[in-house]
Amino acid sequence: MKYIFTIEAGDSKLAFDCNNDYYDVVTECSGNLNTVYLTAKKEFVLYDASAELDFDFSESDLIMANGYQSWTETKEFAKGENVRDLDKLPKFLLDGYAFKSYGSQHFHKVRKNVVTAFDYGYVKGNRELFIGNLNYVNAYLIIDFCRKENVIRIVSDVYGKKLTEGERFCVFNYLVFQNVSDGENEYFSRFTPRCNRKLFGYTSWYNHYQNINSDIILTALKDSDDRFDLFQIDDGFEPFVGDWLNVDKNKFPEGLSPIVEKIHSSGKMAGIWLAPFAVEQKSDLFRNHPDWIVKDKNGDPVKCGANWSGFYSLDLSNSDAAGYVKQVLSYYKEIGFDFFKLDFLYCCSVIPFDGKTRAETADFAYSLIKNELSDKLILGCGAVLSSAFEKFDYMRIGPDVSLIFDDVWYMKFMHPERISTKVTLQNTVYRSAMNGRVFMNDPDVFLLRDDNISLSKEQRYALTKINSLFGSLLMTSDNPKSYGADKSEVLNEALEIFRSAKVGKYERRGEMIVIDYVLNGRDFTFEYDTQKGVITNG
Repeated sequence: MKYIFTIEAGDSKLAFDCNNDYYDVVTECSGNLNTVYLTAKKEFVLYDASAELDFDFSESDLIMANGYQSWTETKEFAKGENVRDLDKLPKFLLDGYAFKSYGSQHFHKVRKNVVTAFDYGYVKGNRELFIGNLNYVNAYLIIDFCRKENVIRIVSDVYGKKLTEGERFCVFNYLVFQNVSDGENEYFSRFTPRCNRKLFGYTSWYNHYQNINSDIILTALKDSDDRFDLFQIDDGFEPFVGDWLNVDKNKFPEGLSPIVEKIHSSGKMAGIWLAPFAVEQKSDLFRNHPDWIVKDKNGDPVKCGANWSGFYSLDLSNSDAAGYVKQVLSYYKEIGFDFFKLDFLYCCSVIPFDGKTRAETADFAYSLIKNELSDKLILGCGAVLSSAFEKFDYMRIGPDVSLIFDDVWYMKFMHPERISTKVTLQNTVYRSAMNGRVFMNDPDVFLLRDDNISLSKEQRYALTKINSLFGSLLMTSDNPKSYGADKSEVLNEALEIFRSAKVGKYERRGEMIVIDYVLNGRDFTFEYDTQKGVITNG
């Protein structure tokens, strides 16, 4: 395979496919493993590194494309299906809501008839192929499955990587298999998860959202299921995102410590939600420490999303900003929290550190979390998945569940990281190969209640069953003590599946996914309708 490297040296942009005055190339191929190193002869900046593999796609091929971060749509794409192209949105919406910052489209363009995977993906059909990145600490692997051109283009996300004289850098290190099952097994067998414990628990978010206070939380704790392992306080306790050292005294006049004590007294682990790298515009932190905020080449703060009052990212190359993150995590450890749901983590690498890749930037940030919370349980969310491999105990693998199956109609035209029960259920299935291998998968919540929700009874049942079968966290914002006999029966079935079932195989057939599993020595099969959100049999 021919690798082409584009560099910036001085004012010039140069492309080479072999040794030259700037670097030496070493290519190694051992079985299914392909590795490429560059050794710099003089200083330069990498701009692009890519290669192409001829592949004869057929009409019926399914392409599994792992999305960029937790919330990015991930599934087996049939011909004609693709992730939404944000360039079709008006510029004032793109800029005002920073839609491109949520995912990969601020650095990798969506193209028609091209399905893009990050770090791993495969083709299923008459001819199979699996590709998996082992170089994710240095550079993400972008895999463009180009149906029309019958080409698979692999790109190492090395943009901006500065190499000094004598420095050796691994540009590519990836596996290629001609069989999907063999490829997945070999790829994921190379990792060791930090945790193998399944948890059943409560989160305040999907009932109360930010409208929480001490009375609401304590009432939810009092009414919580005795079988819960975990009780988690979600967003809404802080005055503004970023001001983590100041709990909102109007909502929690005595702070969070007394609540943590009560959670522990009930026999449950205490969980807290934080977005440790995010800083919303209305926060004191944003106002008082502008030098801590990531900026673009013009010196302007880089907006990472439209949540809250709009938010930005801490610049972790600034030692004071990194020290603040450590202080925040330590503060909540000292209060007594056992479980940390850390959200919006992608924002730390929207703009990479100067001279570093996006992957190196995220690796530094996620390692900071891992080191500071080494004795606690960590759930990553809104994170680049490969950067969390073996660092976090649990990982959200889909977007937030919506109280309407596919959210309100206009959200379907927004970014690929949008809130959607429809999308997250497919992510839950298609990212299941990672579960228990690199981390424990969090498919987000199940909801069975009748009030404050627009999911049908059948959709709520499907959500509960699929989460319990494919997930390692089974979370809800319901009060199961309020369930009648029918809902209690569904929950009991889900808990039995969660604790004892083993997924056999799953297969996409049109808009249906056929799923096999084994429970108590018996084989079961059911069909899930991805468009209607219901189980049609089983």
